Amino acid sequence: MKISAEVVAGMIDHTLLKPDAIPAQVEQLCKEARENNFCAVCVNPVNIDQVHDLLKGSGVKTCSVIGFPLGATTTEQKVFEARSVIAAGAEEVDMVLNNGAFKSGDVEAVRADVAAVAEACHAGGALLKVILETGLLSDEEKLRACKLCIDAGADFVKTSTGFGFGGATVEDIALMSGAVKEAGLGVKASGGVRDYEAACAMIEAGATRIGTSSGLAIVAEARREDA
Repeated sequence: MKISAEVVAGMIDHTLLKPDAIPAQVEQLCKEARENNFCAVCVNPVNIDQVHDLLKGSGVKTCSVIGFPLGATTTEQKVFEARSVIAAGAEEVDMVLNNGAFKSGDVEAVRADVAAVAEACHAGGALLKVILETGLLSDEEKLRACKLCIDAGADFVKTSTGFGFGGATVEDIALMSGAVKEAGLGVKASGGVRDYEAACAMIEAGATRIGTSSGLAIVAEARREDA
């Protein structure tokens, strides 16, 4: 499946989540996002003020992660973090599912956790993406997590943090897309999507957003294909 550079670029969350990221790198990230018309720039909460200022008027969205990368913070902490980044300019929030509680069977607590953050995000005019960390889950658990996110009012389900638990796979994207499509949720493929071929495969499988730090390489390759 061949997808134009313009379409691919418009689905990319240009991402920099390294713990040692410095302001100059964040500035370059935003410059690249503006020049290539990426969908969003996704950074850690400490960088949101800078990103919001640099992206003003560009049409590129500001996105922050919260509860990242483990999801093992309390609901109160996640809600506070969501409200804080939204106040600083975040238009989208990517939160990590509490996999410890989920895998122990405390589904209601996890649903309430996601719902509380979804309510905070929507009250602030932001979208919520929930990172399932699919590398830790069985297929049955992935489906249950998707259902939980639908019930809790999330806007997207997302594969991975990219922090060592496995990345996005075509199979997982197809599974998640099938689980949430009727409910109208988006699906973000994140973790290991580093080239145009992989991005196209994810989109063909049902991804509506691509989270990657390789956006420039992906779009450059897409433009060569367009030529």
